[in-house]
Amino acid sequence: MHTLAVAVTEGVPIFELAIPCEVFGYERPGLAPSWYDFRLCAAPGTRTAAGFAPDARHGLDVLAEADTVVVPACASVVDDQPSDLVEAVRAAHANGARIVSLCTGAFVLAAAGILDGRPATTHWMHAGQLAARYPEVLVDASVLYIDDGDVLTSAGTTAGLDLCLHVVRNDHGAAVASALAKRLVMPAHRPGGQAQYIGAATTVHDAEDIGPLLDWARRRLHEPLTVAALARHANVTTRTLIRRFHAATGTTPMAWLRGIRIDYARELLETTSLPIGQIAERSGLGSPANLRHHFTRVVGVPPSTYRRAFSSR
Repeated sequence: MHTLAVAVTEGVPIFELAIPCEVFGYERPGLAPSWYDFRLCAAPGTRTAAGFAPDARHGLDVLAEADTVVVPACASVVDDQPSDLVEAVRAAHANGARIVSLCTGAFVLAAAGILDGRPATTHWMHAGQLAARYPEVLVDASVLYIDDGDVLTSAGTTAGLDLCLHVVRNDHGAAVASALAKRLVMPAHRPGGQAQYIGAATTVHDAEDIGPLLDWARRRLHEPLTVAALARHANVTTRTLIRRFHAATGTTPMAWLRGIRIDYARELLETTSLPIGQIAERSGLGSPANLRHHFTRVVGVPPSTYRRAFSSR
């Protein structure tokens, strides 16, 4: 049987720990003749974030013997990761194990050095921190999960289910994964990626210089704003405007404006029943085709799909 070990460390969030236990920890005789030799691995006395003491019958040293090692979300993305866990994951990878991280478990993999030069993802709220702390990691916060062969990483929280189903799909085939997804009452494939949960607009680091201009532009999204129009309103040259914009937002005026328009389109899709054409006009994205093109490129799903998933009406 394929040995799959889950690393349980002090303070691990319960939900991310429960995901691999649910997907891999039960026998599935109606789905596959041979499932997984499932092992919970933890140091003695380990407790989860809510104070539960898991029935872990193996120590972290057993990770090195596994075919697949799953690292759920870590207790903290600020503190250094537990050295015994980092060493155990590094040893398992060196021994040929497939390494899977869920949510912020990617920080453990990064600390072990096995994400260097690889694409990886994590919860979108912590993606910037992962990239800053481990610059060798190619962080992509827009996807639900990344399969890089022997190293797989998932985005935040429930995306761990998507990745675990993907692992089952790789190991047992699409039919088994689809049947398991039905038992879990979830889609076998979720459309889009993590980008649909993240605002598109760029963060403004210093609003003192161009803050009034940004507010002025936000009130006129329906107008055909250009770099020249923005510069005229700010009473500066276009070159000066572009320089100030980049200093404050890290991007160009039109890229920032497109992000703001997409965020406003999100808001209208969530809170109104306006037709797509009116949303395109109000957000300044022009035609329905133009809205669909830019929205799908940035968010990862078409406007209609986004509305079905997130509409509050």
